[in-house]
Amino acid sequence: MAQTVLLRDNMIPYEGDTTMEKRLEGNPNGTALDFSTSLLKGLGWGAIGGIAGTLAMDLTLMAILAAFGSPVLTCFSIVGDTAAIFFSMQNMGMTGTILLGVAIHYMVGPLIGAIFGLLVTHFKGLRVSTRIKSMLLGIVYVEILSQPLLATTPILLKMSAAVTLQWYSGSFFMHMIAGAVLGEVVDRGLNLVGRGRRREA
Repeated sequence: MAQTVLLRDNMIPYEGDTTMEKRLEGNPNGTALDFSTSLLKGLGWGAIGGIAGTLAMDLTLMAILAAFGSPVLTCFSIVGDTAAIFFSMQNMGMTGTILLGVAIHYMVGPLIGAIFGLLVTHFKGLRVSTRIKSMLLGIVYVEILSQPLLATTPILLKMSAAVTLQWYSGSFFMHMIAGAVLGEVVDRGLNLVGRGRRREA
């Protein structure tokens, strides 16, 4: 009789029959391998979601800046200036702040996404039931994790109170976009993985 089986060491629900469960119980190495594979897929989809979220955030911000007649690379310049000052404090000279800002942006984005994917696959309590909840989870995750990075910029660049408020306000809305895209990509990716396993069974 068909029933829903949640594999003990598997991060993704599987719908199959009891014969699959018996095969896995008789093959402990199989469950360990499946667990490792799930973590790797979580990392992979998380990194993809991080890149997609960062790209969506940057394109949105650049469109807004262009609409108001501001330099479209302002965000990259700010991030690059912050990084350059930080590295100079460590006696590490850096030049080309815009390129540095782009590089850091697209290193941090996938890294944050990969950690999110790892957490979602590792902790059952984070595996929400709907795509909307996954997007909300991604937003909360990105907003919380980005706070230490956001706080560094006003300190190192010695921003005024008004500029700091503008920095935090803009970053809050941009990170909402990044978090929502991250949550959706990870949710879609892991659901595709789950459907693929059901077809193979």
